[in-house]
Amino acid sequence: MRRIGSVIGLAEGAQEEYERLHRAVWPEVLAQIKRSKIQNYSIYRYGDLLFSYFEYVGSDFESDMAAMGEDSKTKEWWALTIPLQSPMDERKPGEWWMELPELFHMD
Repeated sequence: MRRIGSVIGLAEGAQEEYERLHRAVWPEVLAQIKRSKIQNYSIYRYGDLLFSYFEYVGSDFESDMAAMGEDSKTKEWWALTIPLQSPMDERKPGEWWMELPELFHMD
């Protein structure tokens, strides 16, 4: 299992719409997240900063994320949510949400 924490900013004035969308995530999007072997997924907000945490339980992260990116309903969802996000300048090439290093973990 791989634990992933990441951050992204919210676009100015996007907080209310982003929260509204996430109060009722589409069932098809949730199903694709599960098919992509993601579990225990959470998004937190602090001001205009979003923090996400999830656990990846598959064996081919890149393929599972590619499958998510090809899903038609997920693409529709992202068309609504991506304009509300403001990626971090420090992110690696190819990242949208900036993955954070894990500093500590205790089960």
